[in-house]
Amino acid sequence: SWDIILGQARDQACPVAVHFTADWCAPSKYMAGFFEDLALKYQDILFLLVDVDEVKGVKEKMDVKAMPTFLLMKDDVQVDKIVGANGEELLKRLAVFAQMVRQSTQEAGAGAGAEAEAE
Repeated sequence: SWDIILGQARDQACPVAVHFTADWCAPSKYMAGFFEDLALKYQDILFLLVDVDEVKGVKEKMDVKAMPTFLLMKDDVQVDKIVGANGEELLKRLAVFAQMVRQSTQEAGAGAGAEAEAE
């Protein structure tokens, strides 16, 4: 279920990119291949394709009002939301998100190293 997947991502400190879609939505189908290509490029991010008609309640819970909608999440917190089939905008914002994730991971690693040295 939605909550279980997000919980596992949170427990593993894994950033998440979600494409909310529906079978009846042509723009979502158009963006599906592009989203898959992004998943290959950004392998440190968990990419999820969620059909709002199959995963009941997720549309309301995540405040998705149009398809396609893309959410970028870290630690169960929505960092960004892109509505519509704009591949260029999605690519730009995903690159910023990936950079933010890398920086926070590096800072966490540096902090852990400093703590180990202090002991």
